[in-house]
Amino acid sequence: MVVAIDGPAGAGKSTIAKEIAKRLNITFLNSGSFYRAITLSLLASKVNLDDEKAVIDHAAALDIDYVNSRLVLNGVDVEDKLHTDEIDANASKVSSYVEVRHIVNDKIRKITKKISIVCEGRDMTTVVFPNAEYKFYLDASIEAQAMRRFKQGVSSMSLEEIKAAIKKRDELDKNKAEGSLKIASDAVYIDSSDLTIEQVCEIILSKIHI
Repeated sequence: MVVAIDGPAGAGKSTIAKEIAKRLNITFLNSGSFYRAITLSLLASKVNLDDEKAVIDHAAALDIDYVNSRLVLNGVDVEDKLHTDEIDANASKVSSYVEVRHIVNDKIRKITKKISIVCEGRDMTTVVFPNAEYKFYLDASIEAQAMRRFKQGVSSMSLEEIKAAIKKRDELDKNKAEGSLKIASDAVYIDSSDLTIEQVCEIILSKIHI
């Protein structure tokens, strides 16, 4: 079974997806972690992110796995290194390269062949798992997105700077050549701006029948 959740940054996808996976006792998978891990490796290796071929070649050579809902890169758990401002600023560009998306999508599909998952990202419902049993689009106002990111305490930016960065990233995500952020026609739309985590979970769980 695949429960797919899409939406912009700061809409609460990761928090909600983790909780849904916990309650259903299945695996949580964050597609963004794959792009962030590739970005982490590219930055560490000082690869020019404007050089599409170099980025693709580097991404293709990486060993990326997902163990216990944590991203493992070349045998090393890097989950706790994936949410820096530098990776935030560059992951969307890396994920805009179509071939990089193909690499990541292939890895995700292989991982999910033998297990039931709750996955979240930008194109889970439209590209990666268009035939998922359950699809949701989780949205939130820019103000709500920025405040949630700010409260995470992992960014050194001000609230206004975070808001501007999210706006820029959302624009990039919505205009990608492939895998752009959009609402699948058969996805359940949820605006989480004024909802609690529990309320969003209740809406999603009410739609899932096991």
